[in-house]
Amino acid sequence: MTDWRIYRGAGLPHDGIGRLPAPPPWRDFTVAESGSEPGAPDGTSGVDQDAARRLGVRRRLVENHHPRPEEVEAVNAALYLRRPLLVTGNPGAGKSTLAHAVAFELQLGRVLRWPIVSRSTLLDGLYRYDAIGRLQDVQLERASGAAGAEEPRSIGAYVRLGPLGTALLPSSTPRAVLVDELDKSDLDLPNDLLNVLEEGEFTIPELERVADREPDVEVLTDDGTRTTVHAGRVRCTTFPFMVLTSNGERDFPPALLRRCIQLELEPPGEEQLVAMVKAHLGDCAATEGEDLIEQFLGREPGVVIAADQLLNALFLTQHAPSAERVTRDRLAEMLMQPLDRPR
Repeated sequence: MTDWRIYRGAGLPHDGIGRLPAPPPWRDFTVAESGSEPGAPDGTSGVDQDAARRLGVRRRLVENHHPRPEEVEAVNAALYLRRPLLVTGNPGAGKSTLAHAVAFELQLGRVLRWPIVSRSTLLDGLYRYDAIGRLQDVQLERASGAAGAEEPRSIGAYVRLGPLGTALLPSSTPRAVLVDELDKSDLDLPNDLLNVLEEGEFTIPELERVADREPDVEVLTDDGTRTTVHAGRVRCTTFPFMVLTSNGERDFPPALLRRCIQLELEPPGEEQLVAMVKAHLGDCAATEGEDLIEQFLGREPGVVIAADQLLNALFLTQHAPSAERVTRDRLAEMLMQPLDRPR
């Protein structure tokens, strides 16, 4: 029987890395093929590889994965009211995946993702201005002093819109933007978001200052394309489909809550889990891993285990020899450790 192990711990160099199988679909970082997505909003192109990882390479099977009625209702409420959707739930409950699923079904193009960390500020989501880069270029131009030198670059060459700023660009259809793990931010960011969420616009002071001599400036977007900003102001014509996710680790100010549609995402049930496994690993994985799915569903109430832990266990145990039941069980136990267990 073929040994499934690549690393053997023997300390002897070998070429076993050549036997390493293809990665799990949700960990495949192969560059997506270029080309426009059908129905993608203005200015977007390319296949959303992040969505392919989250929804499964067999994304047609997502059609069989029906979300709960309250999830569908909350998404539609956010779409109709042009309000952000604040999704709360345990890690791995599918909060981020919801944004990709909606964008995929409604053909909203690539999901603009803004991952929040403790140092994130509102400007990180709206735009970045490379003042140092511009200063260096000006100094180099002055140092060259050559006659007939090229004209200085436009200030727009040093401005790049962030995920939220790109989502607020005028477009005929809404963009999908994911503000991921908002509860990781500092205390100020939720309040700083209020005006942008309410008005659907923001200004770029660096462009406003030069608007009298350069009213229309081309800047880079989060999509990697260029767009024109007039008089330093960005204002949406269609409010984006915005998903704010939270692991429930903190409370948000009432001013933010009243501007959002709130959704508490429950852990996936049996029907959702089976559909998720089939979408990522195929029908055989759902059949062969039935015992692990039952183990996942039969955990004690309150124990937190993420769905991607189950997917990891199913993928890896597929490659362990079926005869080594002890090894298979040990791998599953290692990969499906409760996330809330004290260490």
